[in-house]
Amino acid sequence: SGMEKVNFAGGEPFIVKRGAYLGELVRFCKEDLQLPSVTVVSNGSLITEKWFEKYGKYLDILAVSCDSFDPETNRLIGRCQNSTKKDHLESLYRVRDWCQKYEVAFKINTVVNVHNKNEDMNAYISELGPCRWKVFQCLLIGGENAGKDAIRNAEGMVVTSQEFKDFCERHKNITSLVPESNEQMKDSYLILDEYMRFLDCTRGSKDPSRSLLDVGVKNALKFSGFDEKMFLKRGGKYTWSKADMKLDW
Repeated sequence: SGMEKVNFAGGEPFIVKRGAYLGELVRFCKEDLQLPSVTVVSNGSLITEKWFEKYGKYLDILAVSCDSFDPETNRLIGRCQNSTKKDHLESLYRVRDWCQKYEVAFKINTVVNVHNKNEDMNAYISELGPCRWKVFQCLLIGGENAGKDAIRNAEGMVVTSQEFKDFCERHKNITSLVPESNEQMKDSYLILDEYMRFLDCTRGSKDPSRSLLDVGVKNALKFSGFDEKMFLKRGGKYTWSKADMKLDW
């Protein structure tokens, strides 16, 4: 149907069969579907070098979520990995090194919230050197992180538009910075769930379409809520195949 890029996100995609299932999905998308770009978003804690050895050649971009470089702030946010005895920041640097070794473009995703809104990340981001640094304004989605049926309530984590702008202004000299406000983000992604249903966020929650396996892509797309103009405005179309990137491995 013309798809050029797929991004596997979660939750944590590597949690199923220690990443083997994800690896086979990545391989299938690159080899069988011949997609120009296959990307993954992870917190980095479950990734191993063996995974890169087997599947790295099929992956274009790996984005690691990092909301703070302060261990105490990470604890407040919930990125403290006590159960696995691993440090989130150690995982971040380790995965960055594996990306360079196995020629996978490295990206960082950061959500600006009440705990990190005043943090200065310039030195760390410059040192890590991601190809893209996506900075999101904390967004509330009904049933997911807001409301009585929320999986985890994030209503106390949101920042104002001005606070988000101040954070981005503080980091404006980072060339890889790609900021996304709530307005830019909410309707500008095509999201598929595990039943291959597009999720419409226009009403503040993730309302599913019929499965594209049942009604086809074109019919399902009509109920996706996708805003193509905003997608293009926020820079959603970029050089996303590592074959086309000018990176020093």
